Amino acid sequence: MPQDRPVIVPADPYDESKEQGLFSRFEPGTRTLPAGFQVQPCFAPLPVDIVFDKDVPVTLRDGTIIYTDILRPAMTDKVPVIVAWSPYGKSRGNAPRYTDLFALLGMDTAPLSGLMKFEGPDPAFWCAHGYAVCNPDPRGTYDSQGDARWWSREEGQDYHDLIEWLGVQNWCNGKVGTTGNSYLAISQWFAAAEQPPHLAAIAPWEGLSDVYRDFAARGGIPDLAFPRLLATSFTGNAGREDLVAELERHPLMDGFWKTKTPEFGNISVPAYVVASYSNTIHTPGTFRGWRNIASDEKWLRIHNNMEWPDYYEEVYSNDLLRFFDRYLKGVDNGWQTTPRVRYSVLDLQGGDMVDRPADAFPPEDFAETRYHLDAGGRLSPDSSGPAGTASYDAQAQGGRVAFTLRVDRPTEFVGYPKLSLWVEADGADDMDLFVILQKLDADGEPLEQFNIPNHGPQMQALTRDGASILKYKGSNGRLRVSMRHLDSETSTDAVPVHSFDRVEKLGAGEIVRVDIPMFPVGLSLAAGEQLRLVVSGHHPWGGAMPGMANVEPDNRGRHVIHTGGRYPSFLQLPVKA
Repeated sequence: MPQDRPVIVPADPYDESKEQGLFSRFEPGTRTLPAGFQVQPCFAPLPVDIVFDKDVPVTLRDGTIIYTDILRPAMTDKVPVIVAWSPYGKSRGNAPRYTDLFALLGMDTAPLSGLMKFEGPDPAFWCAHGYAVCNPDPRGTYDSQGDARWWSREEGQDYHDLIEWLGVQNWCNGKVGTTGNSYLAISQWFAAAEQPPHLAAIAPWEGLSDVYRDFAARGGIPDLAFPRLLATSFTGNAGREDLVAELERHPLMDGFWKTKTPEFGNISVPAYVVASYSNTIHTPGTFRGWRNIASDEKWLRIHNNMEWPDYYEEVYSNDLLRFFDRYLKGVDNGWQTTPRVRYSVLDLQGGDMVDRPADAFPPEDFAETRYHLDAGGRLSPDSSGPAGTASYDAQAQGGRVAFTLRVDRPTEFVGYPKLSLWVEADGADDMDLFVILQKLDADGEPLEQFNIPNHGPQMQALTRDGASILKYKGSNGRLRVSMRHLDSETSTDAVPVHSFDRVEKLGAGEIVRVDIPMFPVGLSLAAGEQLRLVVSGHHPWGGAMPGMANVEPDNRGRHVIHTGGRYPSFLQLPVKA
């Protein structure tokens, strides 16, 4: 097999009898779901008649046939269409696995119809406002032909072909939009980069944008628990891509991984991008996508919870409707006056501020400020501190060093933190570094915040040492020191970008500088409250999803952090002027 081709293994066979959504079975044809129709008692009745074109075949450029469901308003006028592309099953949003999940998280499904694909737009809402919704099963999933691929330019080409097919249907006005969370967001970067002529606007709602840097090996450290879990989502009758085997074959960033990074410069359509500070899978990639796409008309909204409840909030459904009305229907509704950035500032004590307007991120009234590490455990704006070292056992679960800043007045930090460390490996030739930035109250207790409605005992237990996507505990970053080389073309002072294309081991006694990007933040501190920076040899917050294994570092010996003098380690934060 050529080294630059994907690794394909047999997919989990598709057994239709095990799929329990109301419309899961393969039943091509058109029917009308009347106003008042109810999928299940836990969902809302339909507000309007909906024409349901089920299991419609679409032929891609190479002759492969995929199947899609289309739900559209029962009207004679031509309408725009919104696409939700993912491998999770086009008619399975009301299956027990998803209704049970939403119930566990405390999400109220009563306002929803149950016709939506998991993480996708609700056809009841959109059909009532004059839009069709297209829910495809991509190549290799369920009854669609071919081998399943994920997050690649080839998948973007498939998405392109579906968009172009939709754009010329006799019920379509020629305008196509895309939206959805997670996989449904990631796939939009790749589709838009292919520049399908009928694509009028995109709305990625939390989606990573670089498979190597965000998913397979963040910080250059292999992290395979989620790739293994996600692989089980690819159910089909042929093969599926094996990302775990691909990382073993391609441990460094190379041409293969570049095909799994969208060509951001090709994305020029209007974009409504939604991000958060707290998504331990998607946050860095969502901000990267927004920064790097070439669209002149792009908006960023940073919310303060998890993407699933945020996506279905009425106020933000209506916000997205205004965006699509402008670009898919040509309605002159003043959307262009919407602030280009709306951001949140978290206080983690019930007083979050949301939808603050700005022209940029970080906002222009925030200035990059350096806080220097002192070996005694302080963070200080004073750069004249004496030279010193702090160290820890790299293999011990409790091995770490911490540095604290107490503010003497109300202070806001909004933007991209960066940690610059001078480090040495004692007894090893490499280091896996994990860093976190926490807010502490005046008594030194860490402040945390659920991202979901359910705050009960079960959620408390699930998020104590894992399920980090469900509870915000602060900003984090990681880096394998031998992968410290920076990409000079894409790095900035605020956001260092590592090339990950070479391995530079450490010599005995060698002290090197490493720059570690951290998740963006929006934090407010009252006088007397604190920030704590922790550097350790393991990730203290566990896996991203419930039950997911933590990343496994490869550490030995002691990690030594040098501070002051010739080795001015510092934390850089954007502070409100």
